[in-house]
Formats: sequence, C-alpha cells, structure tokens
Amino acid sequence: MAKENSFDVVSQVNMQEIKNAVDQAIRELRARFDFKGSKSDISYDGEEIVLTGDDEFKLRNVVDILESKMVKRQVNLKALRYGKIEPGARDTVRRRVSLIQGIDQEKAKQIIKLVKDSKLKIQASLQGDQVRVSGKNRDDLQAAIQTIKDYEFDIPLQFVNFRTF
Repeated sequence: MAKENSFDVVSQVNMQEIKNAVDQAIRELRARFDFKGSKSDISYDGEEIVLTGDDEFKLRNVVDILESKMVKRQVNLKALRYGKIEPGARDTVRRRVSLIQGIDQEKAKQIIKLVKDSKLKIQASLQGDQVRVSGKNRDDLQAAIQTIKDYEFDIPLQFVNFRTF
C-alpha cells in the first residue's frame, strides 16, 4: 500500500523573539542622544505594539529602530501590520502595530487555489488557521512548497510537519 505524505503551511512568529526585539528597541530608544527629552516610546502588551513619537519624523525613527531589532532577532517584517498614524496625548503621534498569527480565510483560499492550479497530484485543505497539503509523491510536495514560496504572499509562511503516514 502506498504511503501518504503531508506537510502544513502555517504563519507563526516567535512571540519571545518579538518581546526581546521590543525590549532591545526600548533600551536603544532610551540611550540614543537624539531622543533625549523626547516623548517617544514603545510599548508592548503581548498582542499589539504601540509606537509613540513627538512628531511623524521621530515616529519614523522609532519604527526604524524597532524594525532593525526585529530583523536582528530574525522576525519576518511581514508579520507586522501598521495602523494609521493618529494623534496622541501631549502633542504626540501614535501608531499601533498588530502581529499576524495564523493564516486568514482569504489567504488560505489563495494557497489552496494555487496548489490546485499547479496540476500536481496533491490535495490541499484548510484546517483552522493552517493549510494541510498531502499527496503520495514527495517530489510533488516539494514542488508545491516551491510554488507557494515563489508566489510571494504578504504574510510570513513556514512549512512544518513534513511526515509520512
């Protein structure tokens, strides 16, 4: 009997690395000379990052500091969704950054359609916030991974649980 192979397509970020990157960015923000006496700040509550700056220029610098720390901690910047710049207290501006965890329904449908249009002998199905791809031939699964990687989705994708059963 032929064995079935499968893998899962997921979108996850390491929350501990996010916390570490935010902590490093806060330390750099407080130590930099050009931010002395500034009301600029970064806060993180486990789900959302809030960036605060004196004006839009300072806010852009805060974003640059945060992004550089995220890159150093190998957090994919596609996992960050920036909100609109809004006025804050005491003549500041604020920007909320939400973190992407999981694949939403629309993206999952796009991935499934992409896999089915590839004409490989594999199946794709939605399972919660991830997509499971299965088939008999491992080479077809490798080709599906490459097809998904080549498409360039705007969320970070990982391929996990490659198994035979």
